[in-house]
Amino acid sequence: MNKKVVRCSWASLNELQAAYHDTEWGVPVHDDRRFFEFLILEGAQAGLAWDTILKKREGYCEAFSNFDPAKVARFNAAKVEKLLTNPNIVRNRLKVESAVLNAKAFLTVQEEFGSFDQYIWQFVDGKPIVNRWSQMSGIPPSTSHSDAISKDLKRRGFKFVGTTICYAFMQATGMVNDHLTSCFRYRELAAKCE
Repeated sequence: MNKKVVRCSWASLNELQAAYHDTEWGVPVHDDRRFFEFLILEGAQAGLAWDTILKKREGYCEAFSNFDPAKVARFNAAKVEKLLTNPNIVRNRLKVESAVLNAKAFLTVQEEFGSFDQYIWQFVDGKPIVNRWSQMSGIPPSTSHSDAISKDLKRRGFKFVGTTICYAFMQATGMVNDHLTSCFRYRELAAKCE
């Protein structure tokens, strides 16, 4: 008898969402390239559905040099103009220009802290926050942690890093486990934090 897999309700939109939910969302990240990827993707998502960004993820990977911050930091005005004609990404000038600015700021953080990983995990004392939400309506759009990250990133010159975007970034990179307690991934990820 097949037992139905219980996921967070947002992950039932389509197979792409389910796969992302089941394998990535909430898994602690310690890879700087992956952190930069999520900074770009979460910034691009502002005002849009996450599903829109997931569908364009491959396009973003190609357009933004496999999320290599050193390469993106060297994008010039001509490259930005070319990106604004690319249908495989969100063609919003502010978002595209912010990705280039964020790449430069990202490199500065790496230089100061040795890695972005070292920098970002300090905001949660080096380990994921494990919440216990039973309903999606209980999950906040931001927290004092995302407020602090947002404030510090802005101070360092990052753009499209408001507290709500930073909280989504924390969820995506496993700095916080916001899987519902009924979700099969909640127990799997929480067990790794014990």
